[in-house]
Amino acid sequence: MPKINLRDLYPDFYTSDCIIDIPEEVLSVFVEHERREAAYTRQMYRYRAQYSLDHDNGIEKSIQFVSLSPDEIYGRKLTAQQLHAAIADLPDKQAKRIYAHYILGMSKTEIAKSEGVATASVIESIERGLRNMETFLKNVL
Repeated sequence: MPKINLRDLYPDFYTSDCIIDIPEEVLSVFVEHERREAAYTRQMYRYRAQYSLDHDNGIEKSIQFVSLSPDEIYGRKLTAQQLHAAIADLPDKQAKRIYAHYILGMSKTEIAKSEGVATASVIESIERGLRNMETFLKNVL
């Protein structure tokens, strides 16, 4: 069994040497951790990062999280309501096809197969529905 010195792993806790036997699996975990830590240090040096790349100091969080102003939140809500109203104004088939294609992510051929119609009629129906939505939204705005 391999031996490790706990003072090397926990220098703040162990002030003197404390050598123990450990299983091979545990040693392999320690070795893998040391390799990853060394690779991370090299990456920080290579990319000249003066801060920890995964530390919660707000640098990454401020880049990833963009807070919206109340005006932007209201604008998005209003836009969503207008889109729902435009879809509700469409004929039933057009509304279902547009919803299936753009919201559910179904392809036009999948929609045609599920309805038992030609793909061309689905394409034409979706295009006509989009034109109707555009007209509705121009009149509302």
